[in-house]
Amino acid sequence: MIVAWRLCKARHTGAAFTGEGARLAGGRWNSRGISVVYLADSLALAALEQFVHIRTACSRIAFVSFRVEIPDGVAVTALDTRKLPSNWRAEPPPGATMAIGDRWAKEAAAAVLKAPSVIVPEEFNYVLNPLHPQFEKIRVRPPKPFSFDPRMWK
Repeated sequence: MIVAWRLCKARHTGAAFTGEGARLAGGRWNSRGISVVYLADSLALAALEQFVHIRTACSRIAFVSFRVEIPDGVAVTALDTRKLPSNWRAEPPPGATMAIGDRWAKEAAAAVLKAPSVIVPEEFNYVLNPLHPQFEKIRVRPPKPFSFDPRMWK
């Protein structure tokens, strides 16, 4: 079983696993219009992944964390870092990485895409396809309040 984590603003708790946010905004592993859900392999990495996208004003926003359990029988496609485009860590995310995730989501061969983290490449993020038939096998634990240490904004 894979244990992964999702961190989101508390006001988005109800939609945290619909893929709607990523569909509207796009991300490293998806273009706008493609619904996916981003997770990290630790709560600390999930916090870092969120932190790089927020501003000082967000220090007052309520967040929640979700523990997500992906059973052994759920199909996972793992990306090989050595086979990614040389600019896969670029900001903003390059079209090549979005194309990789878009192709994965559209082919629907696996419910989960295991991708290296840009922030800590030795660790991994998981991208879920909410439209995949195996998505319903993924267990999401109830959300818990999460807050960033105020020192992170000093």
